[in-house]
Amino acid sequence: QLQLVESGGGLVQPGGSLRLSCAASGFPLGYYVIGWFRQAPGKEREGVSCISRSGSSTNYANSVKGRFTISRDNAKNTVYLQMNSLKPEDTAVYYCAAHLATSVQAMCVMTGVLYDVWGQGTQVTVSS
Repeated sequence: QLQLVESGGGLVQPGGSLRLSCAASGFPLGYYVIGWFRQAPGKEREGVSCISRSGSSTNYANSVKGRFTISRDNAKNTVYLQMNSLKPEDTAVYYCAAHLATSVQAMCVMTGVLYDVWGQGTQVTVSS
């Protein structure tokens, strides 16, 4: 059974950068679409980004477009979220999630209910 573990969160000043990692075990990550989601205190969970099985197709929330980059290394069973130009409003717990997909290149969507495997989350705090 697939398991996901996030890492790389922390405290960073506005304008700074962090790279989150989502490490998979138990099953080859290449069979799964991966999404990154976040939840801030008192707010609903929102989709941040997702990536197709092959990595050829990605999708981003408007709030992070141009600042965040998602990538994957299926050989290392790991997905990354590079976050640049961080803002205080990016503060949240970030989760990676996965769902099986038959198509290698189909566009992914950031709809949380589609994802059935979730990590435990990593805290990102953007503050001076």
